[in-house]
Amino acid sequence: MTKPLNIIHKALGHDSGLVVVGGAVRDLLLGRPSPDLDLATDLLPKEIMARAKAAGLKVIPTGLQHGTVTVMVNRTPFEVTTFRGDEVYLDGRRPDTLRLGVDLEEDLARRDFTINAMALPVHAMDDEAWTEFLVDPFGGRQDLADGILRAVGDPLDRFKEDGLRCLRACRFVSQLGFDIEPGTLEAIPQRLEVAERVSVERVFTELTKLLCGQEPGKGLSALATTGLLGLWLPELLPMIGCRQNHHHLYPVWEHTLEVVRRAPAEPGLRWAALLHDCGKPARRTEDARGEYHFYGHEGLSVTMTQDILARLRASNALAQDVTALVRHHGTHPAPEWGDPACRRFLKRLREDGLTVAQWGAFRLADQTGKGFGTERCGPDHQAIMARMEALERTLPPLDIKALALDGRALMALAGRKGGPWLGELQAFLLERVLDDPALNEPETLKGLAEAKLRAYP
Repeated sequence: MTKPLNIIHKALGHDSGLVVVGGAVRDLLLGRPSPDLDLATDLLPKEIMARAKAAGLKVIPTGLQHGTVTVMVNRTPFEVTTFRGDEVYLDGRRPDTLRLGVDLEEDLARRDFTINAMALPVHAMDDEAWTEFLVDPFGGRQDLADGILRAVGDPLDRFKEDGLRCLRACRFVSQLGFDIEPGTLEAIPQRLEVAERVSVERVFTELTKLLCGQEPGKGLSALATTGLLGLWLPELLPMIGCRQNHHHLYPVWEHTLEVVRRAPAEPGLRWAALLHDCGKPARRTEDARGEYHFYGHEGLSVTMTQDILARLRASNALAQDVTALVRHHGTHPAPEWGDPACRRFLKRLREDGLTVAQWGAFRLADQTGKGFGTERCGPDHQAIMARMEALERTLPPLDIKALALDGRALMALAGRKGGPWLGELQAFLLERVLDDPALNEPETLKGLAEAKLRAYP
């Protein structure tokens, strides 16, 4: 990546003060790839555009109001922003006024956390001693080494400027496994009214990143501690302190954190892990022996999941996957199940757009998240998965499209046009072949269909 940066640096000139800023510097120090590469310079936007064009580079004025110009290098866009200082935030999200032409330290002073308030001159990136050129006025490198997330300057000011920063703090806790510095942590509950103004789309994006982090339990605990959980996911608050029965070592909330941690770091699986038991508190009953039960919690969890994801404006595809996983999380194929029952379960998974692998990965996280380790559920789960995967490999007919006779053939056989009778007949034939896939042959289905048709009035 340094080659394109060198091209931009050469185009803008050695007097441009071009630096890499923010998360890219943090990730470079952590030795991991960065999804973002932000560049900053003391040149004003018009000068950036003029110099880049003179060097033969395409430029796009993508955000002149924010001092940002996009420079294209071999069809790859790079955002270059003039050093700036923010003055007034009225909406708790974006500054209403900007001051361009400030120095680099003032530009870094407006950033959220010290670990994101570092800069590295582009000309130093290829130097073996590049860390000696690091611009770090707020101690971000030390905080990075200590695993501390600290606001730049006064945290109350930082969170007042941008309500999303409260949520970003919890997200970084999850992604990096860091602890929030006490003063920074204490400031978040005092700025909930600012956080509340953040668009739901941005909230959902940050929550998804948090859930997919390496330590999502720490991030979720931070949400609960600071009041942010109640702000955006109030339905989950009753899970905290909700005790369970002897099948679980943990209360509902702690169990949920374990399932999230154990589920593969994919948005659908992690959101399902977070929401799969959200209906439990409302369905908890206690019998005469003092044992808790949660009858019907799966159905309520499905309804609540649909409502939560709709409010957060999750995509239809994600909502469908999450809802399906929540719907089926209580299904546990037993050794006494026959092959027809297993095939019908495969059919239900197919109808909900799930694969056996997705369901299995979530089931394992849920079972091991009860607190008893893999010793209790591991062998049983492996046996279930081996059986379901073996059945799936036989490519059993699981929907009417897989029947050896299609709708046209059945209408020709009956000498009738389509109608409700056709769907009923196809459902009947599918049930028969689910019992015995060997029946899925044209002649055999023809005989079954003719017998069934004779029963129609």
